Amino acid sequence: MLGPRVWFSVRQGLSRGLSRNVGGWASGEGRKVDIAGIYPAVTTPFTATAEVDYGKLEENLHKLGNIPFRGAVGGVCALANVLGAQVCQLERLCLTGQWEEAQKLQLRLIEPNTAVTRRFGISGLKKTMDWFGYYGGPCRAPLQELSPAEEEALHLAFTSNGWL
Repeated sequence: MLGPRVWFSVRQGLSRGLSRNVGGWASGEGRKVDIAGIYPAVTTPFTATAEVDYGKLEENLHKLGNIPFRGAVGGVCALANVLGAQVCQLERLCLTGQWEEAQKLQLRLIEPNTAVTRRFGISGLKKTMDWFGYYGGPCRAPLQELSPAEEEALHLAFTSNGWL
C-alpha cells in the first residue's frame, strides 16, 4: 500500500502534468489536456454463469491495445471500498496462477461490482459503505439517494453472493 507521501507525490506530479498547456504551465489560456480514453473502462469478459463473453473480451483487448503506454496493470475498483481484502485476494490468486479459485471469486464479485459502478453508481457505493461499517455519507446534489426498491436490489446483489 502506498503511503501518504507517495500519494502526494503522485497526485502533485499528475496535477502538474495535466495542468500544463501548449505554452507552458497553465495560465488559463491554451488547450486543455483531455485524458478521456487514456484509461479506458473495461468490463469482465465473463457472464454470471462463468461463460466467456467473447464480444466483451475482444472489446477489452481492443481498448487495452490502444493505451498509449506499456506496463499498465490494475484497475480502479469501487468495490475495493467495501470488499478490499477480496479484491486483493483476487489479484493474489491471479499472480500465483490459481485460476480456478480466482474465477470462483471473480464470479462472486461481478454482480456487486456492477451494482456499485454501472447500476447504482456513487449512491449505491455510499449505501454499501454504510452497510459495511464505513462512512459513505449522504449524496451531494445532483445525486439522489437510492429509492427503497433500488436499495433492495443493491442489497440483493451483495447477499446473493454471500457478502452481506
